[in-house]
Amino acid sequence: MRFAVVRSSAPGCEPNCPEWIAAEGTIEAGTPALFKRLLKALGGRQLPIVVNSPGGNVDAALQLGRMIRKNNLDIAVGTTEFSGCSPQMKNCRDDDSKAAPYLGIAYDSGAMCNSACPLMFAGGVRRVVGEWAYLGVHQITTTFHREKLLYRTTYKIVNGKKKVLSTKIVSRKNAGSYKTYEMSKAVEKRLSGYLKEMGIGQGVLDVMKATPASDIRQIEPDDMLEMKLVTSLDSLDLMTEATICRRDPVPASCREIPANGKAKPAEVATVAAKPASSQPTEAASPPRQEQEMRFVLVRGSNPLCDPDCPEWIAAEGTIVATTPDRLRELLGTIGGRRLPLVVNSPGGDIQGALAAGRLIRERRLDVAVARTDFLDCDPGAAGCIASDGPHSGLTVEAGAECDAACAVMIAGGSKRFVGADAHFLVHAMGMEDKVRAYLEEMAIGSGLFVAMQSAQYAKHRELSQDELAEFGLTTGRQSVDALTGATICKSSPKPDNCRVLPSANAEAEAPAKL
Repeated sequence: MRFAVVRSSAPGCEPNCPEWIAAEGTIEAGTPALFKRLLKALGGRQLPIVVNSPGGNVDAALQLGRMIRKNNLDIAVGTTEFSGCSPQMKNCRDDDSKAAPYLGIAYDSGAMCNSACPLMFAGGVRRVVGEWAYLGVHQITTTFHREKLLYRTTYKIVNGKKKVLSTKIVSRKNAGSYKTYEMSKAVEKRLSGYLKEMGIGQGVLDVMKATPASDIRQIEPDDMLEMKLVTSLDSLDLMTEATICRRDPVPASCREIPANGKAKPAEVATVAAKPASSQPTEAASPPRQEQEMRFVLVRGSNPLCDPDCPEWIAAEGTIVATTPDRLRELLGTIGGRRLPLVVNSPGGDIQGALAAGRLIRERRLDVAVARTDFLDCDPGAAGCIASDGPHSGLTVEAGAECDAACAVMIAGGSKRFVGADAHFLVHAMGMEDKVRAYLEEMAIGSGLFVAMQSAQYAKHRELSQDELAEFGLTTGRQSVDALTGATICKSSPKPDNCRVLPSANAEAEAPAKL
């Protein structure tokens, strides 16, 4: 799903025109983080959402719905036709216009909100589906992933009886997956609670359960009104029509731009995940982070993992000389627990990276390249304190990077993962003898050092997954989900980074998708 801020291009609208958020595409696990970034960029402006989506991830849809309700936003099913530039077009806007909204017209004809999308839709304060739009539901499809585990048990014989001393996983292999096409009691209870929370009638859930996963049941306008899924039988014109800005009082979505003036940059006009198939270039790389690397304890926010959820250490920012000390301080607060590091860094001080990598190897920590999106508050913001210990968050590979000295730090991990959507870049850094000796110490092939030296300083070279595997930098093809995924705590034996919260709901399930 892509989010773009749009301003009405209807004739005669200016200088005071309505604006809205166009939400188009499939709901994925990282979609709530993208939406959160856009809301932050809007700085509190309350714009209605015009959504056109086939559905997708149930958990993400619930998160989106709650974020929409928390921010008091309205929502309508519709599609946006862009005038001139559109978010799909590259390099069609000059620098002066990149902070301004796109221009377009919203229509409900042919628009849809299906499958998991109605769960997102339920979060709107005002909710409308025009007569030419389509809202449909069906049964839950839940995917269960199997893993084959090989582990080594150390024991001794005491008085003729075996006493187990330790059990350690030595390998994990994908053993396939299977799907179920009916919601479990736990999922039904969770969805029922969510709909009740949003003031929606339980009839929506009844229609979902009665419709096979292979089909879509369109809910008629009168039925939606009876179920309280819509708040009126209006169309999206209620929120996007050019004339709404002549009302008194003027809706919050209207913004006046003087005839010869420029709109104030209210937001980054588009927020979208980078497609996995795109080839990254230097210009398309994520913005370089300037803050010193911080280490934050995080607990997975996926409701399906409760009460036993994975935890990890988010390592974000530039590596400096004191980075190893900061990491050692945090490790001291968690005792002997082995929590993986989720790293997102543009690199930095090579000496600090060498020391941090050796500390990671000493503590036998696993590492992965990904961003951590915090769902409670940003630890870098003033007054942001986690209420019950760890912060709440999720890991997202799209837009994550490990650059230059970060590669040295990552090499210290026991298990090392760089997924297909993360970026791993290297260049020559100096201190060649120390770096070469360190990589040999970490049992990393010489190919990585050669790749570093082949790229001139400040001219980064991005390494592919095949190259990382060939050089021995990565220990598997898995993504960060192998360390932070919602279902890893169901493995036997459980990973070290799983922890049960006593007050959490005792039910847990595999991720559900619609």
